[in-house]
Amino acid sequence: MYPVIRLVKETLKFRGKPLGLFETHHSQHRCWPWDLDPWNELNNGRTLTLYDLGRVPFATRIGITAILRSQRWGMTVAGSSVRYRRRIRMFQRIEMQSRVLGWDHRFIYIEQSMWRGDEALNHVLLRTAVTSAEGIVPPAKMVAAMGQAGLESPALPDWVQAWIAADAGRPWPPARD
Repeated sequence: MYPVIRLVKETLKFRGKPLGLFETHHSQHRCWPWDLDPWNELNNGRTLTLYDLGRVPFATRIGITAILRSQRWGMTVAGSSVRYRRRIRMFQRIEMQSRVLGWDHRFIYIEQSMWRGDEALNHVLLRTAVTSAEGIVPPAKMVAAMGQAGLESPALPDWVQAWIAADAGRPWPPARD
């Protein structure tokens, strides 16, 4: 079940604490018994759900949520790449960091990571899209709606550009037996 109560808590905790578009959102989370897989560590699917719990308040703090509501737009994850490096066990606290890396003509790239002290536990790169009834909204249009018309994306890091290129070469639809 989706952790709606946790989402509401996270959203309320950061209400009225705006961030700039390229600032990093820091949030604290705990691995609860219902987040575990059969090996008593944070389930890989639940990891992505916890990233939602960081990303939604982050989007509110940088002003995207208000624009989505006023324009009747939505936001979706259009791709992701996750690196799992360290186990997260029951009751462990983690710090999550969420930030916008930049955008291209269609997508906004968001980076999130989980930390315990100075140790990186896992990391996700997300390709996100703002959507309307007509399809994908160009990020420049969203940025303009945020009152920052003409703001250009910083150059995406080489590793992000390599991921974009690799993903573009991936066949779609996938082969079907």
